[in-house]
Amino acid sequence: MATRSTAIAVLRHRLRQSTSLTRWCRPSSSLSDLRTKLISRRLPLLYDNPTPLPSYLLEKTLVDFLPPSATHVQHTLPTVGTAAELRPAHHLIYFPPATPLSALLPDGTDPNQSPGDPFVRRMWAGGRIKFTTSDNPALPLRGQSCVCLESIRDVEVKGQEGEERVFVEIERRISSLRSINVKGNENRIRKLLYREDAADPGPCAVVENRTIVFMRERNPPVAADAATDNSAKIVKAAHAPTFSHTLQPTAALLFRYSALTFNAHSIHLDRLYCREVEGHRNLLVHGPLSLTLMVELLGRHVAKEDSSARVKEIEYRHLAPLYAEEEMRVCGRPGKEDGEWEVWVEGRGGGLAVRGVARTG
Repeated sequence: MATRSTAIAVLRHRLRQSTSLTRWCRPSSSLSDLRTKLISRRLPLLYDNPTPLPSYLLEKTLVDFLPPSATHVQHTLPTVGTAAELRPAHHLIYFPPATPLSALLPDGTDPNQSPGDPFVRRMWAGGRIKFTTSDNPALPLRGQSCVCLESIRDVEVKGQEGEERVFVEIERRISSLRSINVKGNENRIRKLLYREDAADPGPCAVVENRTIVFMRERNPPVAADAATDNSAKIVKAAHAPTFSHTLQPTAALLFRYSALTFNAHSIHLDRLYCREVEGHRNLLVHGPLSLTLMVELLGRHVAKEDSSARVKEIEYRHLAPLYAEEEMRVCGRPGKEDGEWEVWVEGRGGGLAVRGVARTG
């Protein structure tokens, strides 16, 4: 244990010194120009040749945590030539950042979106996704060359001095190179995919906006207190769900999902790090994983009445962490408009952890 505690102390020191590890993580002279500096970053294009294997492995990973379904589970790996289209939310396991291990931040995260010191902790705060449109069909999983244009759309600094949080909104626009009829010319790719109007999908099959919140380091006593604090206010859903499913995520599930998403963030993998550095009582469930579960269960529900129905859009917000080895309940009910659904996830004690609105059709 002494050796492990020493490792945690070294990690704390590295977090404080992380500004020297990458050119992205330089402290701003002030928070006032942080937005300009982050938005002006030119993030690398992310390439992939999507095949059925990652999607198939995700299904096999989730099968023990979801209710039985004869229509949504592939029992054998489809061949590339006969593979179906990319399913809603499965894009999250494609287009990983090609960041060398030596360039990762001390907590295992990618540096490209980080505001740098002193904001060395991060969590998934929410987002919105448009999965497909009538003009832009979903990506086929046939090994075709595809690209993801990632950019920082907006930055907000909230909180009083000394307790600021930096909310970084990241946009990801995904398209096959065939649909834009270009290959190799990165400037041309950026021009064809980017839109000043974020609501315009352009030629993209998926447009995703994700918000990551960056926070200051916690000192050891504060982290220890936070890890054992059970006084957080519980806010419950205002209405009963039309459908719901309860599951208990395990450490093995989080490891598998981390592997599928090329995510080495310590908050999903290292319990001691969670408690002593971040101030969490256990491993955190990935924000994209809870999103995937909401989309998957809603998709199954609407497909019972219309086999062609699917989730087309979702906007959601994380309200509280979800932890490994604790029950979580994924819920949904019809919204006010046709095809609209309220979806949410409840954590321990029935408190709202994620809340969103989806549209199906």
